[in-house]
Amino acid sequence: MYRIVFACFLICVSSFWMLLADEAERRELPRGLPALSQSSDSPAQIELGKRLFNEKRLSADGSISCASCHDAKHHFATADAKAIGIRKQIGRRNAPSLMNRAFGKAFFWDGRVKSLEEQALLPIEDPTEMGNTVDNVLKTLSEDSSYVAQFNQAFGSKEITRERLAKALASFQRTLLMGNSPVDAFVDGDTSKLSESAKQGLWLFESKAQCWKCHSGKNYTDEQFHNNGVSWGIKPIDLGRYEITKLEKDKGKFKTPSLRGVAKTAPYFHDGSFSTLEDVVQFYSDGAKPNPYIDPIHKPIYLTDRERKDLVAFLKALSEEVKE
Repeated sequence: MYRIVFACFLICVSSFWMLLADEAERRELPRGLPALSQSSDSPAQIELGKRLFNEKRLSADGSISCASCHDAKHHFATADAKAIGIRKQIGRRNAPSLMNRAFGKAFFWDGRVKSLEEQALLPIEDPTEMGNTVDNVLKTLSEDSSYVAQFNQAFGSKEITRERLAKALASFQRTLLMGNSPVDAFVDGDTSKLSESAKQGLWLFESKAQCWKCHSGKNYTDEQFHNNGVSWGIKPIDLGRYEITKLEKDKGKFKTPSLRGVAKTAPYFHDGSFSTLEDVVQFYSDGAKPNPYIDPIHKPIYLTDRERKDLVAFLKALSEEVKE
């Protein structure tokens, strides 16, 4: 009797530690990234989310998926200046990279929602993006036996709901992580991985160029909103964060993107109006674009040609991964 109880105890303990080990493996982060809060995402939910992310039937006419604007080959961003939706409609803003959005505190350029789950469903019902309804998507998926089976595996029952659709998409997006750059190796003490030009760029980033004031922390973004004047005065004017808060001080403010992988995500800014990193660095060197609501941190810093090249070299280093 006691042997049977003890054997059962050992089996339970073993299973518990295997679950912990599996969870730890899934939460292992690339070098240089901050810690992530524990997630309830399961492998089955992540796999379902990946399929849904590439599912064109989420759009009204079956022509585009999430991956159409957030292209894996382009670091889960778009190569177009602005997002292109169904019927080739051009959206208002650039589709930014989804990499490292697991660390996000606000989503979309104007920060209109606070979680990946909230973010996931809005493009489906945007008339210029997917032009569909969530209810119609749920009906479409429910008529596909393979999706019914996959939702059952991911959530423990066959119901396909709004909440489960959002959870699955968000679960996949939380796996899109990038770190382990030459910059991270340098910070860890391995100076051989970073070029001399990039080292100078890092010094400029943290001093004269003042990039750190917005692109702070291990994910190189303060997750806040700033007005740098990009697109100011161009009609129809895009007031950014102000459209959400209606606060005068938020006019022309947009969320600070992460700089990790930035060399792979051109064009830049919320309107996709800058084609190269060299253009972006020159823009900030000149003091951004003056307007009544410009962030006071933006003043001319007069970087030299050499300094601009070094800063670009640093940004490119943040977009590479160290080969061990």
